[in-house]
Amino acid sequence: MIDEADLLGDGPPASPDLSHCTAATRNACKLCTPLGACLVFRGVRGALPFLHGSQGCSTYIRRYLISHFREPMDIAASNFSEDTAVFGGEKNLLAGMANVTRQYQPEMIGLATTCLSETIGEDMPALVQKCQQNIADLPPVVHVSTASYRGSHMDGFHDAVTALVSQLVTDALPHGAVNLLPGMVSTADLRHLRELAERFGLNVTMLPDYSDTLDGSTWADYEALPSGGTPVAAIRTMSGAQATLELGDSLRGNTKSAASLLETRFGVEKISLTLPVGIQATDEFIAELSRLSGRDIPADITAERGRLIDSMVDAHKIVFGKRAVVFGEADLVIGLTAFLCEIGVQPVLCVCGGKTNHFDVLLRSAVPELPGDTLIRNGADFADITHEARQLTPDLLIGNSKGYGLARELDIPLIRTGFPIHDRIGGQRVLHLGYRGAQALFDDLANTLLARKQQTSTIGYSYL
Repeated sequence: MIDEADLLGDGPPASPDLSHCTAATRNACKLCTPLGACLVFRGVRGALPFLHGSQGCSTYIRRYLISHFREPMDIAASNFSEDTAVFGGEKNLLAGMANVTRQYQPEMIGLATTCLSETIGEDMPALVQKCQQNIADLPPVVHVSTASYRGSHMDGFHDAVTALVSQLVTDALPHGAVNLLPGMVSTADLRHLRELAERFGLNVTMLPDYSDTLDGSTWADYEALPSGGTPVAAIRTMSGAQATLELGDSLRGNTKSAASLLETRFGVEKISLTLPVGIQATDEFIAELSRLSGRDIPADITAERGRLIDSMVDAHKIVFGKRAVVFGEADLVIGLTAFLCEIGVQPVLCVCGGKTNHFDVLLRSAVPELPGDTLIRNGADFADITHEARQLTPDLLIGNSKGYGLARELDIPLIRTGFPIHDRIGGQRVLHLGYRGAQALFDDLANTLLARKQQTSTIGYSYL
């Protein structure tokens, strides 16, 4: 693993060769910053996301979240107009906060800014204070700055988690639980992470947890604020935990991350891990659960690992030597790349849509067996990806639904992972993590390659 000091060294990070790129983004391989914040706030019990900006921002974000999760998604907005953009949004914010407090009665309001309110320089702490002074029964308000011109949906996600910890956590008595910061993963991943921790007898505070709020059961009556999510009271006492598990390599070296704040302010041990995709990363995650709980690894978890390895032996001839392009959020791309190297698939191009600091260093540190000629691109769009993928002759793409156009052009399969998956049902329930997630991904990948071979064969075959 890379030492955090290496990420904070004297020299500037190496820049990839993007000489073919233009100054404009064409078909971005990322989404807007406040989208990530809204997703985090949806993972807090009784919380309502509120955007200080135009109504179009909330509509855009709702469209993406609803198409992926297939659940209702209310996002309030202060609805900037031309006048508001000139004279400021104080009046709109006060009226909006009063309205949602009365109509939704939320346990918390997650207030995120947009490009417009950030550009005109709104003093958000002062505005929040004015709301607290003038609105009766106003619940706790957590504010996060999320201008899209300086980040992506992943930045907004992590910044919102940090804001929750920074603004809600108070000094609490030790209670022995473990804080788990899973990053932006699927609802199935969230449920599986909690299940794994509970198999070791650990009490977990997961932040955020939208596994129920965005993937719940059918309602008898409409719920304006769906049940589920991390309770505000549990967030306040995260300072009493024995440790914080922070998943995702993009947070390494970040002294302002949520886990770093808990360690600095309250002395809670910070444990930084790669997203547990594949065998090695899952081994490390399971080993930490065993250490924190003082328990041996349960036999059923060991059996899952054994079945995964056995399946890799069975199908190695199908996947070995295939060439893949991987794209999406930095943390998931790193995890998927490590998994591909474990099963003998060659990642020929690894792309992070956002601009993650030291992405190439993080990737090669987490996956030392990555071939030296693998292309690594940071902050690329689909025009960049298409330009290079045409020359690399990959056998498949691995990433979200935004890669469908490229897969169609290259006439190769797309294995859908991450966010958003809006052209398939169940995208929110794709399991990526743990041995069980690796098993599902491996079977999907192997069967996709088999189906492709059958489809393109001149004679076909019906028995493997």
